[in-house]
Amino acid sequence: MPTSSPYRHLDIPNVDLWTFLFERKDRPYPDDQILFMDADTKRHYTYADTKESAAAFGKGLKFLWNWKKGDVLTLFAANGIDYPIITWGTLWAGGVISPANPLYTVDELAFQLKNSRARAVVTQIPMLRVAREAAKRVGIPEDRVILMGDDRDPEGRAKHFTSIRNTSGTSRYIKSKVNPKTDVAFLAYSSGTTGLPKGVMLSHTNIVANVLQNFEVDGRSIGWKGGPDGKGDRILSFLPFFHIYGLTVVVHALIYAGCRVIVMPKFDLEKWCAHVQNFRIIYSYVVPPIVLLLGKHPIVDKYDLSSLRMLNSGAAPLTRELVEVTSTRLKIGVKQGYGLSETSPTSHAQLWDEWDKSMGSVGKLLPNMEAKYMTTSESGHEPREVPVGEIGELYMRGPNIFLGYHNNPEATAGCLSADGWFRTGDVGYQDKEGNFYITDRAKELIKYKGFQVAPAELEGLLIDSEAVYDVAVIGIESKAHGTEVPRAYIVRSAKSKASGVSPAKEAANITDWLHQKITNHKRLRGGIRFVDEIPKSASGKILRRILKERARREEEILAIPTAKL
Repeated sequence: MPTSSPYRHLDIPNVDLWTFLFERKDRPYPDDQILFMDADTKRHYTYADTKESAAAFGKGLKFLWNWKKGDVLTLFAANGIDYPIITWGTLWAGGVISPANPLYTVDELAFQLKNSRARAVVTQIPMLRVAREAAKRVGIPEDRVILMGDDRDPEGRAKHFTSIRNTSGTSRYIKSKVNPKTDVAFLAYSSGTTGLPKGVMLSHTNIVANVLQNFEVDGRSIGWKGGPDGKGDRILSFLPFFHIYGLTVVVHALIYAGCRVIVMPKFDLEKWCAHVQNFRIIYSYVVPPIVLLLGKHPIVDKYDLSSLRMLNSGAAPLTRELVEVTSTRLKIGVKQGYGLSETSPTSHAQLWDEWDKSMGSVGKLLPNMEAKYMTTSESGHEPREVPVGEIGELYMRGPNIFLGYHNNPEATAGCLSADGWFRTGDVGYQDKEGNFYITDRAKELIKYKGFQVAPAELEGLLIDSEAVYDVAVIGIESKAHGTEVPRAYIVRSAKSKASGVSPAKEAANITDWLHQKITNHKRLRGGIRFVDEIPKSASGKILRRILKERARREEEILAIPTAKL
């Protein structure tokens, strides 16, 4: 029997995002409420500024480029307070926003531009060359590559987004009408951890629903009257706005709440600590690698972080061990949430006052959602639902479930049923109290002689070792064992490096330490490899495919016969 959310049922209005955010009748905060502030320059937008600037950009799209409903604009930029303006201006004009990772190469960006059929690109000076080359490759005119942010093109070739305006003086434009439930608002591309990125189609209703679902959890603890000046709780944001995690929970949900978002262009540990201290930040959305830094890095002790009340971690599993380390050090709560691009993204979250009641869980199912854990399909048998407490693959249904993959009906049919059940590919279980646990990706489970080994479980144990700073576990094929076996890639801690212990001896020490904590089939039969860093996506997910490729190269080198001397 599927599990329903324990929260009250929410009324999801059948309106587009612009109407939801800027034409709402219940907005509690004033027009001059500051919503977005640059952490370094202090440049900011109030609610009134945001609405006016976004509408002006939307009118400019219609006037200069004859923007139509469904036209795609790619935002190829790092975080900035102009990002929301361009986003909502494009939606006002009936367009679709397709966010792109600012670290993309020309090839990667060109793929997304072509796949999404983008008509224009907004970028920043550091990414301008890549944007122009990718746009040229797919046939987007150079004058459709424009800039955001404080810097202008020194050559004067690229326009700034503020120049995209209706300057006719006679033409009058109105907001485009869309169907909230079926028209795409965001075309968010998956990180491509297991192959080419897929365009995730998210409707206006998907995002409206998820904003309200998130507000039901966080809205009771943050608000527009908090903060040191009573003009809004300060939330520090470095989460990439090109990722749906930051785009929904920061850009959309926090304007709905009326909080002041202090925006960092990218994460820097010392700057993050300084901003918490100087702005008196109470809350920040983070990812597991940042929780790891806050729990272990010595630089944290230099700053006064006493204003912090809570961290919310998402994008990848966070172990109980890491929660305990960081919450003890900072003397604050570290709660966890869960979701995917396909769920807009949040589907589960812990309440502020329950973060320590079920450490390691991702919390309870958000309002208006159903979930069930199913067996994985094996030997041709249809998946069946497993009872509470047993491990299975997570399926979900609700108003925040995506429309499907762009131009990829086969992939859509593979994970989205006709009656709305989304097959997540994530493995876990739920307890009797309704807390959900995610243990790993179904495709990442290591199959050792019929046993399933979850990499995240081993990583959670290893990170607790004094010799380990960061870690990732993958499965490798072992000819010696005739099966897949776990291998750990480890970044040694500063203490371990300073000890003078050789890598071989330290690997043996870590292995012995771990094997006392696990059953026989979970042992690191693939060994330990020390690395300088663990490859991760911008959202904090371990890029296991890169490690698997490294492992394959290592095995090839070992297989080369040694020349006789």
